[in-house]
Amino acid sequence: MSLLGSIAPPPPEDYVTVCELHCKFQVSKAGEEDVGANVRGFQKLNYPKVDVTPESLRPSSSQFSAKSAFLPHSETVWKRSVNAWYEHGITGVLEEIASSKSEVSPWLSSLCCGCLAMVRWANSLHGSLFPHLVMSNEEMVDVFSSTKDWYESPIRAFAWHPHTTKMAIACRDDSIRIHALKSDIMPICKHKLQKGISMLTWKPLSASVLAVACQTCILIWHIDPASLSTRPSTSSVQVLTQNGHAPVTQIDWHPNGDLLVSASPADTAMMVWNVAMETCVALRRIGGGGVSLLRWSPNSFKVFAAAPCSVFRVWETQAWSCERWSNVLGRCKSACWSPNSDLLLFTVTDEPVIYSLSFHESNSPIGGSKTAVKCADLSEIIIEQDGDAISVGGEIQDMAWDPTGERLAVIFTGKQDSGNVGHLVAVFRTRLKPVFEIMPCGFVKGYPGDIPQLISFQPKFNKGALLTVCWLSGRVSFVPLYFIPSDVVTINRLPNHNGVSANQDSSYHPYIFSTVHGRPFFDGNKQPDL
Repeated sequence: MSLLGSIAPPPPEDYVTVCELHCKFQVSKAGEEDVGANVRGFQKLNYPKVDVTPESLRPSSSQFSAKSAFLPHSETVWKRSVNAWYEHGITGVLEEIASSKSEVSPWLSSLCCGCLAMVRWANSLHGSLFPHLVMSNEEMVDVFSSTKDWYESPIRAFAWHPHTTKMAIACRDDSIRIHALKSDIMPICKHKLQKGISMLTWKPLSASVLAVACQTCILIWHIDPASLSTRPSTSSVQVLTQNGHAPVTQIDWHPNGDLLVSASPADTAMMVWNVAMETCVALRRIGGGGVSLLRWSPNSFKVFAAAPCSVFRVWETQAWSCERWSNVLGRCKSACWSPNSDLLLFTVTDEPVIYSLSFHESNSPIGGSKTAVKCADLSEIIIEQDGDAISVGGEIQDMAWDPTGERLAVIFTGKQDSGNVGHLVAVFRTRLKPVFEIMPCGFVKGYPGDIPQLISFQPKFNKGALLTVCWLSGRVSFVPLYFIPSDVVTINRLPNHNGVSANQDSSYHPYIFSTVHGRPFFDGNKQPDL
């Protein structure tokens, strides 16, 4: 039975969600000049107004190549081969020579035709095992990005600063806008390699370092918060590249900012970068076809890494060994750690279910349980409202868990043919102790016809939790969830030099794990991955 069936109905068509008070969502009529002014108990947030107008953005990629702007002129086959090498690699060279039979000897043309046929056959064989490898870079980013409609959305990535009220927004025109509280200056970051942005993340314990995942590289921006310039210089950018590691779709900082981990669906290795030295170490395992999802645990001791197929791994960060889980019903599409790093929630494609995996066993360095548990069924339901049938639920696009461990937000993929376009954000109440529970809370709705693209929680919000929603219209809304935490969650973020958490209480005991819907998902398939 779908958990959505017991959740409160969504707001009417002409209303938007303003906030949560006393476990109930408050709404206000759309179009009012001061939305939420009539909601009793609502405190207006003095945050920057963010509205990325789609008409002001050009597409991130052009339909024409640069050479089409020039008149044709005669070049030797070897000059054209060099250009083909830079643009398309060895395949481009073989195609160029094979198509220039009148300019090369017959045996060389035949040899290149034979080599080209072998390369294409190998690619087709590899592509049949891992279909994503035959996609273009942009198609990979679109499929594996957390953004719901990456191609169409004016906002393609969003990141809160971990310590201050500052946010970074990647737009469809490949620019990055920095918005900060109490500042009228909006720096706009642009770089010639900044194309196909799929993810942003601020460096912890730093005021100015922003990592950007791009199609061909990782960019590290150093944005001086005291600068009055609206266009940071490209001299303040570090470029991190590695052969075969593209497109980069996932990046995540170590919780104390020492290391950066990156992944690409086309590379079976995830890279652990020392950004200061601009060096990296590859962590490679055979199988999976690449790495499509990364999540570093808040206590820094584990890294979740999912492949584009039905396989995922969890690494421990002391000796960098890992354990592998298989027999998943689809590839992992989203995942999030609990604040105390004892629990991992994840979802898979083509299934409307949230699974959980506990990590408090002591029989291995990683300590993950052998069995993942189905903890929430979010199957599609039909809600009758004002004579209309509203479809909600289905396959899950992304999840976000607030830093207190009290609220979980979910957006859905939605299907146009079924009339479900995923225009609502479902919010659940969660509890970690003494047992894990997930309970319905309510729906967050935007302006009429708007569709959520990205969700995240502000890391620092002292009145409960602040849910941020980026919409297809380009609007960014801040929905405060006012509540008193039911328990103080121990968050172990900064390990000391001995590898023991600096905030760890010696009297702390892990909670006893259970779920509301405690049905096993798969059993006995955890194994060391050597």
